[in-house]
Amino acid sequence: MAKLRRVLGLFELTIVGVGIILGAGIYALVGKAAGLAGNAVWMSFIIAAVISGITGLSYAELSSMFPKAAAEYVYTRQGLGKTVAWFTGWLLILAGATAASTVSLGFAGYLNAMTPVPMTTAAIVLIVVMSIINFMGVKQSISLAVIFSIIEALGLFLIIFVALPHIGSINYFEVKSVTGIFSAAALIFFAFIGFEELVRLAEETKGARKIVPRALILAIIITTIMYILVSLSAVSVLGWERLSASDSPLADVASKTLGRNTSIIMSAIALVATFDTALLVLLAASRIAYGMSGEGSLPKILSYVNPKTGSPSVAIATVGLLAVLFVFMGNIEKVGYLADSLIFISFIVVNLCVIQLRYKQPKSRRGFKVPFNIGKFPVLPLVGIVTTFFLLMNVSYDILSYSVALLMIGFVVYRFFKDNKKELDKANFRRLS
Repeated sequence: MAKLRRVLGLFELTIVGVGIILGAGIYALVGKAAGLAGNAVWMSFIIAAVISGITGLSYAELSSMFPKAAAEYVYTRQGLGKTVAWFTGWLLILAGATAASTVSLGFAGYLNAMTPVPMTTAAIVLIVVMSIINFMGVKQSISLAVIFSIIEALGLFLIIFVALPHIGSINYFEVKSVTGIFSAAALIFFAFIGFEELVRLAEETKGARKIVPRALILAIIITTIMYILVSLSAVSVLGWERLSASDSPLADVASKTLGRNTSIIMSAIALVATFDTALLVLLAASRIAYGMSGEGSLPKILSYVNPKTGSPSVAIATVGLLAVLFVFMGNIEKVGYLADSLIFISFIVVNLCVIQLRYKQPKSRRGFKVPFNIGKFPVLPLVGIVTTFFLLMNVSYDILSYSVALLMIGFVVYRFFKDNKKELDKANFRRLS
């Protein structure tokens, strides 16, 4: 299998993490979350941040042990065996595709507020364009992402700045319902999707065992602070009712404070933010497919690397096609919840792997280790399992049924690939004999 090129350092990787995380939720879903939690939506961001941070520490430890592009697949294979690993990888490829679809629909919502372009068309075109950019190579994709990440961060700083005169004008503890706070946290969890995708770029990072954990933790800290400030700012200006009714919530915040021209500028920044996140989500998901193929768990064609660009072009095209299919679900909230439910399951598995590997491979090299342990037993991964499962239970039953259906499809694919691989191995054995 051809090798990926190591071209990323701490700065680039941290910016990638911040870029994926920021664009994924705050621009697209803050209004929907406010509709669930009321003015106390900032509490939902804190809950989601804490749960994300705990699992982020588990990712940091595992990435320092196994700096591989297939990431979670490799961790799970080492800790829980090949079968669980395959299904984890399968869910994460689908999670990447649904996340890209969610962000693309967010992009389409902002674009539709400015132009008559149909949302489905805009979302599909975005995915196609992002896939083409990813074909060009990781260095080109990351260079563009760094520029876009700076722009989207400036947009959020603008929202915080214009809201300063409004801070303290509402009751920030006005809760629509306690259940709503946790339901919003489950949805907002999508806003933190991205930190785990950094580990999939390990084979393209210099000094990955140390750099990947550092970049991951820095990205979570930076984005958590910004999220809390922006959510407080947004509800201060609009209140949760108006915020929840908007398809371009942060543009409406800018419009009320600085006039319609600023709203257009903010919408343009939101387009950049969602564009950036779609680019990076598709990039990371393709690396899972590439890595699993290289490990012999998906068709070999997915591990093909274009010799000119150094990109896994077939894996990129496959993930892009899946993302287009999920766009046809249409509802951004529904697709976002579906992405979350798939990520929740994989996060539970990742935390289990940290616990298992502490006993199974106690002497393995770890560039980072999750703190707070009782003997060999790591406490925080257990907390991560419990809290993530709690958020999973706050997802509606119809979304959970979609997740189960995707697992069943995965079972069919797994059996088909496994059976065909056995026949191929037998044929090769006979030929060599």
